[in-house]
Amino acid sequence: MIVYIYSKCSTCQKAVRFLTQNKFNFQIKEIVKTPPSLEELQSMLRYQKGNLKKLFNTSGQLYKDMQLKERLDRLSVDQALDLLTQHGMLVKRPFLITDQNGLTGFNEKEWMQMINIVT
Repeated sequence: MIVYIYSKCSTCQKAVRFLTQNKFNFQIKEIVKTPPSLEELQSMLRYQKGNLKKLFNTSGQLYKDMQLKERLDRLSVDQALDLLTQHGMLVKRPFLITDQNGLTGFNEKEWMQMINIVT
């Protein structure tokens, strides 16, 4: 299980605390230094039933600066995933991925349900 975080993000800190307190084995990756790989993003897109918007940090400054709200619908999946691999700050975080499932954002109930299924 890998969780991509931005260390200054309070929601990411809550997610790491949750995983630690519940004694789950996980690896932390800093999303800015090491964004999710193309393969991980493709998997997450499948886990999110093809909803590309769920992979993007739509409230982030970079998303706004790049005017992706207006452009995202016109990008191909490949173009969108390429942006995410290049700019970790565009990725919705925390970004939790396992071999069988994945979630973006932190909702304790959803995370517990998903993790209990795959562990």
